[in-house]
Amino acid sequence: MAAAGTQLGRLLGGLWFLAALLGRPGATAAAAGQPAAPAVAAVDGRRAVAATGEDFVCATLDWWPPDKCDYGTCAWGRAGLLNLDLSNKVLLNAVRAFSPPLLLRLGGSLQDKVMYGYGAGRPCAPFVRNASEMHGFSQGCLPLRRWDDLNAFFRRSGAKVVFGLNALNGRVPLPDGSMGGPWDYTNAASLIRYTANKGYRIHGWELGNELSGTGVGARVGADQYAADVIALKALVDDVYRSEPSKPLVVAPGGFFDQAWFTELVVKTGPDLLSVVTHHVYNLGPGRDTHLIDKILDPSTLDGMVSTFSDLQRLLKSTGTSAVAWVGEAGGAYNSGRHLVTDAFVFSFWFLDQLGMAARFDTKSYCRQSLVGGNYGLLNTTTFQPNPDYYSALLWHRLMGTKVLAVTFSGTNKIRAYAHCARDSPGITLLLINLSGNATARVSVTAQGAAAAHAHRHRHDARKHGGGRKFRHVHVPGFAGGGEAAAGAVRHEYHLTPKDGDLTSQVVMLNGRALATDAAGNIPALEAVEVDAARPIAVTPYSIVFARVPHFSAPACRVDR
Repeated sequence: MAAAGTQLGRLLGGLWFLAALLGRPGATAAAAGQPAAPAVAAVDGRRAVAATGEDFVCATLDWWPPDKCDYGTCAWGRAGLLNLDLSNKVLLNAVRAFSPPLLLRLGGSLQDKVMYGYGAGRPCAPFVRNASEMHGFSQGCLPLRRWDDLNAFFRRSGAKVVFGLNALNGRVPLPDGSMGGPWDYTNAASLIRYTANKGYRIHGWELGNELSGTGVGARVGADQYAADVIALKALVDDVYRSEPSKPLVVAPGGFFDQAWFTELVVKTGPDLLSVVTHHVYNLGPGRDTHLIDKILDPSTLDGMVSTFSDLQRLLKSTGTSAVAWVGEAGGAYNSGRHLVTDAFVFSFWFLDQLGMAARFDTKSYCRQSLVGGNYGLLNTTTFQPNPDYYSALLWHRLMGTKVLAVTFSGTNKIRAYAHCARDSPGITLLLINLSGNATARVSVTAQGAAAAHAHRHRHDARKHGGGRKFRHVHVPGFAGGGEAAAGAVRHEYHLTPKDGDLTSQVVMLNGRALATDAAGNIPALEAVEVDAARPIAVTPYSIVFARVPHFSAPACRVDR
């Protein structure tokens, strides 16, 4: 009885929260003179249409020093790899909160200017501001002691690491403006061997940053790049020859260029390159004062579909075993924009990107950045999680690896994605409401179930001579068929900005502000339980994860 009372209390609490949301002034379309819009999310649970990796959610750590500035603002502080406070408890706990472990990609613009562990009288100097140099800084150096400290942090936090190598070492300028000549991997080889000898676990070695196509700051031709990737693969195979599993070989870490990427994949062969990485900054520069308008525009969000689909088509057509990752995605380049890319509103873009990338079989998606710039998941100085951190953590905990097709009938202001639930039965549905004045009441059904049910009714009508009237019965994909069983519940996670302010850096989960405690612990992310027969209420400018345990999806019978 006590357990039943607790369940009833949670259910009533969930209904009270939803009623409170729907009763907020201006929160519903009814408040604007229109009823809440009915809508249907039809999920096809018969088969998965794509699959992510277990470590789909990924974040980056960059090299930028404190005097990296954009548009008069220096937003990086001491968040760069050479300066990051690795003893901070919030930072440690933020990474530890991810299980399976969080994937961290170490790299960025300055990685192609980093040397590793100079010794024997050669100074290992940090980056120095120099406006005449590429990216505005001199060459820098990673001391081996700092590399030891970073790996100690990765071990304590449980993070998986992909390290971006300097791919410009040894090259010379060519008449066409590109950088030519073979990659001098001598210094990189010394770091890889040192890393292996110390027993540091590296998930992958990535070659270069944004040197593909027309490049950013510099570019390398695809033919030469392919030869260099082959050299990296040989190096990795040699260093790790006694290991049962070897680190991934990852490239090129740049913006997608169809012809360039095709040449790279073809010339590296079908089984040599492990991962093809591309970057996403589709919103333009951080100085753009219309970023919020772009984030809330469905057509802008849909603009990335062609890139994801073209890359998948390339990989399938060439027969390569390589998979696609988004290796770096900050949305707005040049460090983002304060109170936009580090605020609640950016979760609309971020979660839509995760959903879209997963739908096109992307295995990992690395957000720029874990900390640093104006787009960090964590605050640059306090390490307090920004709203997108909690969005990432909820995705990681709720969305399984199998991607399901979902057809949404209703306003184009709702973005809908569905996966098999992680570590639990059923599915998880992600609903994003880009509208500021309309609540959507979303019914969840199984795609194909309604048609099958209608067919049965037509058959019965013919059998009885057509004289009998049959009431249409809605058939969602719940276990056993038909309506959700009496007492069945959904687990819902409603994300809203504090005080309804899209630029707030505080996110509310089911009406409760999320923040770390005095000891720097990440707060519990608790659902509300809602009667499964009720539609999902997606209020204006809100995000809902809905875990539906009783949804019968054959594709999800074995999933994580």
